[in-house]
Amino acid sequence: VQLQASGGGLVQPGGSLRLACAASGFAEDYSDIGWFRQAPGKEREAISCISSRDDTTYYIDSVKGRFTISTDNAKNTVYLQMNSLKPEDTAVYYCATLWPCGANGMGSTYLWGRGTLVTVSS
Repeated sequence: VQLQASGGGLVQPGGSLRLACAASGFAEDYSDIGWFRQAPGKEREAISCISSRDDTTYYIDSVKGRFTISTDNAKNTVYLQMNSLKPEDTAVYYCATLWPCGANGMGSTYLWGRGTLVTVSS
């Protein structure tokens, strides 16, 4: 049972990336999934999540309107589409299972995947 985040890389400010969180050993369509990030010298922060029950989503204010979380149940994968990237989005991004994900936030995390590095720089 594991999660694996992928899709990170180097992108210029204003650019886009799509991160993927692939699950193996369990069905993501029965798990709420969240995305988190940790910038150098900073604490890890929760940025978005999606509910497996009704696709309710949550975003922190700093990514609202720029990031979109979605699921592909056929591929057992959760995506984070990141547009209009800023240098302050530079971080290692992680995904995790959690309970619950609601419109106002997310609960406790359970299973973490290995992170993927996103660097936004010109």
